[in-house]
Amino acid sequence: MTSAVRHLMEAGFLGKFYIDGEWRKPNGSATAVVVNPATEQPIAEVALGNDEDVEYAVAAARHAFVGWSRTPAAGRAALLDRIHGLLLERLELFAQAITSEMGAAITYARSAQMPLAAEHIRVARDNLAIYPFITPHGGTAIMREAIGVCGLITPWNWPLYQITAKVGPALAAGCTVVLKPSELSPLSALLFAEVVDDAGCPPGVFNLVNGTGPIVGAGLASHPQVDMISITGSTRAGVLVAQAAAPTVKRVAQELGGKSPNIILPDAELSRAVPLGVAAAFRNLGQSCSAPTRMLVSRSQMAEVEILAAAAASKMVVGDPVAESTTHGPIANRPQFERVQTMIGVGLEEDAKLVTGGPGRPDDFQIGFYARPTIFSNVRRDMKIAQEEIFGPVLSIIPYDTVEEAVEIANDTVYGLGAHVQGMDIETVRAVAGQIRSGQVHLNYPDWDPTAPFGGYKRSGNGREYGLEGMGEYLETKAVLGFYR
Repeated sequence: MTSAVRHLMEAGFLGKFYIDGEWRKPNGSATAVVVNPATEQPIAEVALGNDEDVEYAVAAARHAFVGWSRTPAAGRAALLDRIHGLLLERLELFAQAITSEMGAAITYARSAQMPLAAEHIRVARDNLAIYPFITPHGGTAIMREAIGVCGLITPWNWPLYQITAKVGPALAAGCTVVLKPSELSPLSALLFAEVVDDAGCPPGVFNLVNGTGPIVGAGLASHPQVDMISITGSTRAGVLVAQAAAPTVKRVAQELGGKSPNIILPDAELSRAVPLGVAAAFRNLGQSCSAPTRMLVSRSQMAEVEILAAAAASKMVVGDPVAESTTHGPIANRPQFERVQTMIGVGLEEDAKLVTGGPGRPDDFQIGFYARPTIFSNVRRDMKIAQEEIFGPVLSIIPYDTVEEAVEIANDTVYGLGAHVQGMDIETVRAVAGQIRSGQVHLNYPDWDPTAPFGGYKRSGNGREYGLEGMGEYLETKAVLGFYR
């Protein structure tokens, strides 16, 4: 038992929800077992909410909204500052929780999952000092006001990161929230609720109800007193939430699936572009909606790229996520493990060239949801492995004959979340980036920018997260005529 699980168990949080400033027992008796993907063994059991729990949480958020939305920006920033500080103080506890609930290597949980999550809170805090909540337009004042009560639905792959990406800007905007984290990775969410409470959050401003999508998620989406839903998840889940939300005409922000391209231009330095491309595709074991899992390569360079890609994959250490030498742990849960295995089989059936990896667990593993980092080459754009989101360590290398064709292939997808372009001629790189239909484009592997808006075109969703634009999603626009005389 990790210290994180022991802490939650001793505190009694596993069987409770955080509602209206207190830890509250659920109205029902339903529970979910949390499974460690490295051992396939249960490590905790959490309560699952029902319609009554949703009703109580929404009522608490509605009651708290007036006071919180009128709290000066400096007061909201002070709360976020305290939350940020506590997250950093408890980094190791959170890292252990994330490793045990979804399998991220402990080194990755410490260096990426946890600190990047804290950055969303810092950015939300800092944005309050610069956001123009009132701007003049002649004699009219354009005001930006909190939208109201927000239901936040988050996934299992970046469990804390996706929570802070929503909670931070929502609280900064003056909204109150009800959070439904994934029932597959709820431990870090419970720890976050404890942080919010310890930071002195006013009752009802932040509420957490664990539960399933069909019950708690749908309940939030359809609730007439919820003004906005923000969901990160599969495209299918996003559609269901939008359908449930439609009768109440609430705002729906969706960050959904992706099949991001990585265009390696002919003049790119392959010795750098390819290994970094493999690393980006397999970040978080490929369980990232924006992972660049389609590498587009000039046909004449395919042989060299295959060698470089295989060498990069061979350096990855798939193993026990608590070992310091491990770079990649197991797939987060059994359904996703089975999905990855199925799609690797599909790639073989489609006669794609297997460069490295393949079906089954890596050698020496009989248990655990471990998958082989797998690279296919000579992939056609119409193959399932080139079109469908796999959400695992599977990379498709697709040849192109002209840059124009590369752009066409990059856009030949129902998704449009992220993209990458690599090349030496920066003007060409920029020109190609301008033709790609996606919400973010990364040129030559830049540093992560937590202030850059993130979101999708097409079936990757709508709305934006991160930065000023992310906070703007939680605001309404009001025009007050005659304000300036």
